[in-house]
Order: sequence, then C-alpha cells, then structure tokens
Amino acid sequence: QVQLVESGGGLVQAGGSLRLTCTASGVTFGSYALGWFRQAPGKEREFVAAISWLTSNTDYIGSVKGRFTISRDYAKRTLYLQMNSLKPEDTAVYYCAASETFGLRLTRDYRYWGQGTQVTVSS
Repeated sequence: QVQLVESGGGLVQAGGSLRLTCTASGVTFGSYALGWFRQAPGKEREFVAAISWLTSNTDYIGSVKGRFTISRDYAKRTLYLQMNSLKPEDTAVYYCAASETFGLRLTRDYRYWGQGTQVTVSS
C-alpha cells in the first residue's frame, strides 16, 4: 500500500512563509521523482515543483522560482516544500505526488497522490 501524507498548510499573510511536509510509506523511491502540485477552487491542478528522489535534481514552474525550494530527506522518506514570499495567487490545496520518471509535469504522469493540505495567503 502506497501512502503520501501532506502537512504544514495554513493561513498566512502575503510575504509570509510556510513549510510543507510529505511523508511517504510503502514505496521504494530509487527510481521515482517526487513533486508538488496545487489546485485552486475552479481551476485545474497544476505542477509546482519536482525533485529526483535519488539525485536531488530539481524542476520548478516559473512563477515560483526564487521563492519556493523543494527538498527531500532520503533516509526519512520525507519531501519538503519551503515557500517564501507567498502571494495571494499561491492560495490552493497543495498535493505531493510520485512519478516513475523525473522531468514530467502533467498530473497524469504521476501515479501516487497525497490527500492535500490547504494553503491560504491573505492580501
């Protein structure tokens, strides 16, 4: 059984910071990429960032470059998303997900998903 569980969401003012955590269970990550997606009300789920589980190579969507940092603790099988300089347009439910190939950005390319954690940024 594969389980990805997110935590760390909350309510912050614009310019503030949050650190999201995703703990993985039941998966061997030697050949996987771990990523973060987000979905705002009425909008499609979109790619945010990804990291190769083994090598730590990273990929970011342009709107979060310089503000968000994705990282992982291999031994703890834990994924992180450090979000700084948050903007109201970052408000969404954030999901962690696992893919068998690093470099993919579509939701259909990710096989396993967490339940999501709410991030709300007030203006």
